[in-house]
Amino acid sequence: MRAVLVVIFVLLGGASARTADDVAAAQGVIRAQEQAFVRDDSAAAYSHAAPAIREIFPAPDIFMSMVQNGYAPVYRHKSFEFGESRIEGNRIAQRVHIVDANGEAWEALYTLEQQGDGSYTGCSLLKAGQAV
Repeated sequence: MRAVLVVIFVLLGGASARTADDVAAAQGVIRAQEQAFVRDDSAAAYSHAAPAIREIFPAPDIFMSMVQNGYAPVYRHKSFEFGESRIEGNRIAQRVHIVDANGEAWEALYTLEQQGDGSYTGCSLLKAGQAV
């Protein structure tokens, strides 16, 4: 079974997203957060959370609990590999192919969008088979 999971955790600071270097930077932030989940390092994972996510989950342990319960394939997985990325104006869309701890395939889409302060933030959640 293949499902799509759009993840809303990541924050990326920097200039306008228009180059391959920006994609590499986005992937670096996504990977840093993924590795923080692997280490159960809630503070490091939370440091990459978008401001809107920090408002909803005001502490690292609360954020980590949400990830463990709501994003199990992101939190614990057998593989986590970058797929296609696209740059559209000030947004970076990065697909990540995930095989969860049970061997099921998932596809995460990290959408990083430039905010007023110059940072980039993931912004939506959708699972396959659900309407937008």
